[in-house]
Amino acid sequence: MIAASVAALLASALPAMAAELDGASLALLWATPFVGILLSIALGPLLFAHVWEHHYGKIALAWGILTALPLAVIKGADVAFEALMHTALLEYVPFIALLFALFTCAGGIMVRGNLRGSPGTNAAILAVGAGLASVIGTTGAAMVLIRPLLRANDDRRHSAHVVVFFIFLVANIGGSLTPLGDPPLFLGFLRGVDFFWTLQHLFPETLFVVALLLGVFFLLDRHLYKREAIGPRLRDPTPESRLGVEGLVNFALIGVIIAAVLVSAAWRPGISLELPGATLALQNVLRDAVFVLVALASLMLTRRGIRQANGFTWGPIIEVAKLFAAIFTCMIPVMAMLRAGSSGAFAPLVNLVTGPTGEPVPVAYFWLTGILSSFLDNAPTYLVFFELAGGDAQHLMREGALTLTAISAGAVFMGANTYIGNAPNFMVYAIARHRGVKMPSFFGYMLWSGGILIPVFLLVTWLFYL
Repeated sequence: MIAASVAALLASALPAMAAELDGASLALLWATPFVGILLSIALGPLLFAHVWEHHYGKIALAWGILTALPLAVIKGADVAFEALMHTALLEYVPFIALLFALFTCAGGIMVRGNLRGSPGTNAAILAVGAGLASVIGTTGAAMVLIRPLLRANDDRRHSAHVVVFFIFLVANIGGSLTPLGDPPLFLGFLRGVDFFWTLQHLFPETLFVVALLLGVFFLLDRHLYKREAIGPRLRDPTPESRLGVEGLVNFALIGVIIAAVLVSAAWRPGISLELPGATLALQNVLRDAVFVLVALASLMLTRRGIRQANGFTWGPIIEVAKLFAAIFTCMIPVMAMLRAGSSGAFAPLVNLVTGPTGEPVPVAYFWLTGILSSFLDNAPTYLVFFELAGGDAQHLMREGALTLTAISAGAVFMGANTYIGNAPNFMVYAIARHRGVKMPSFFGYMLWSGGILIPVFLLVTWLFYL
């Protein structure tokens, strides 16, 4: 990890006590590496795909170094080391350990057989996927169900819209009910948001959006299905056959992951390890260790042929691990400036989301979080606005509940607006294209999301945040 590697190099320069990074003393220029890594992720695959594919790790490392070394030189090695240790041990390691465990378990679950891709069948798969996304994560649910969905529709002339709605519902919106569902919510959990808080507070919005989108999808798919029935049908390369699920042991292992998260939130033994910049509580160390052990158990207990049939590779999780190491490192000065509030460089942003008497404006939090989540990555965007709202989870869960709901919904829902808003989006797009689906281009997809999702989000604003 970038933060841990640079921290190790700085360790020898540590004095007895380290000072905290003062965000009020930082100029806006310190945010440049953060903007740089996010723009690299957004534009690299589009503008220089070959270079990005082979060198994204080096590019990410460069942005991380451009944050860590200036911190050490200008603010002191002690300040940089403490900040890097805090980010590495309390945020990055738990984040990537959970993704690694869910990714590994989901890769060991395979749905065999095939159904005909009728409007009812497609809507049912989308509904199941949306529900599953909050249990095994948007990445896990997307990887489990995208191939069965493509097989069901491989004899249809029009199937791109099915994948588009799959990205809307399964790869994004369905993951809004638990910290397991989408990375932004797990980061909120790590910051102190209760495990079931999102289920209690985001359920109405999620149910409304999912039900509305499923209705729109069914009407559109039925219209296209009837048009296709007029002409000769395409030959079905995967005839209808009985469904079956293999790798069931992985559902039990996902249950262990959920139990580990719940236990870490409820059990407080009062035992911890004090390190520079970080206090490691025993319950959290054990939780992260369980994540790793569960992933190893999945590899040992799942028949190898299942992962091969799923096309499982380590590439996606390796890419996420490298890129988020850089993102978390580059976020260090940004988070410090946001914590400084009106005294920091982000005072104009504070003014946008703050009313005339200092109260937060949920509508502004919903749309600003959502717009940035559409083009950047929704996990760091969530953290930016979480900090902007004060960064105190206990206050946000109670007095600031509407604000935290708006931030959470904006990050998760509007990650669906582009192919780059959430990690599973581009993975689903690539798999569908490989299977011969004529997917819309980057801007073509935005026409879909702009025409369908934006009106839905305007309704959400009117019903829940005004």
